[in-house]
Amino acid sequence: MELRQLRYFVRIVELGSMGRAALDLDMVQSALSQQVSRLESELCTRLLQRTPRGVTPTEAGQAFFHEAQLALRHADQAIHAAQQARLSGTVSMGLAPTVANVLGLPLLRAMRERYPDVRLHMVSALSGHLTSLLNARQLDLAILFDTQQARRWSVMPLLEERLFLIQSRLRPVAPQIEHASPIRLEQLQPVPLILPSGSHGLRSSLMASFTSAGFQARMAMEIDSLTLLMEAVDAGMGATVQPWSAVAMYSDAAERFQWSEIADEQVRRNAALCSLSDDELSPAALAARVVMMDCSRQLVRSGDWGGATLTG
Repeated sequence: MELRQLRYFVRIVELGSMGRAALDLDMVQSALSQQVSRLESELCTRLLQRTPRGVTPTEAGQAFFHEAQLALRHADQAIHAAQQARLSGTVSMGLAPTVANVLGLPLLRAMRERYPDVRLHMVSALSGHLTSLLNARQLDLAILFDTQQARRWSVMPLLEERLFLIQSRLRPVAPQIEHASPIRLEQLQPVPLILPSGSHGLRSSLMASFTSAGFQARMAMEIDSLTLLMEAVDAGMGATVQPWSAVAMYSDAAERFQWSEIADEQVRRNAALCSLSDDELSPAALAARVVMMDCSRQLVRSGDWGGATLTG
């Protein structure tokens, strides 16, 4: 027996006509009649008496009618209770500045649409700081690039980002490197670089790549603020090596900067969706983790997360 069959039967009795009920329910009369026949077969009794003036419930049908009305009221109350008890609570999420440039706003919109009663605490900081916050259980979720310091984390591989040499379009420090032309790592040797300090995961991996290639980077300055770093690059004080997402915050990025992909396979940045262990996450945090994963995948597949490919 299905809930819809109860609704059909109740409406037929209320209107006293199979035809009027079919119109009210936007159904073909033969289909409605078939549903009633199935219901009567399942109950092994006749519920409706057909007459020239319409239909009336039999004695069994009248008894069934009252109980069906009660069952439908209870079902409606159950639906209302579920809708009123929507997911709520607070979820803390951490995103590196480059990731926040691409994912931040779509993630906020998706969470508001799916879980409007969940309150978000968003932190944008260097990945090393996010790691410390997650280990201190001050964050529920974070997208991180180095998972070696994990302590009882749940780690889900998410995506891989290609890295680019980014410099000012109007004041390039390496004019011999053309915009959008792939380059080799060795071509960065004479370029004055502006990079984050050594505590930043990207800086550490780049230094290791430079050493493997047999040269040391020519450092112009160290800046641990992505906004200030990109302003210095825009001003022609040096170039930087970053994922494409570093320029995503600029609507006029193509006029400000030029970028060239570093073709070496080892020069990549892998990102993972990290969280506290599942038994430590609230239902709201578990739901937010799904939304974060879905948003990231959608941005990559649509091409809105430039230079990224999915790995999970």
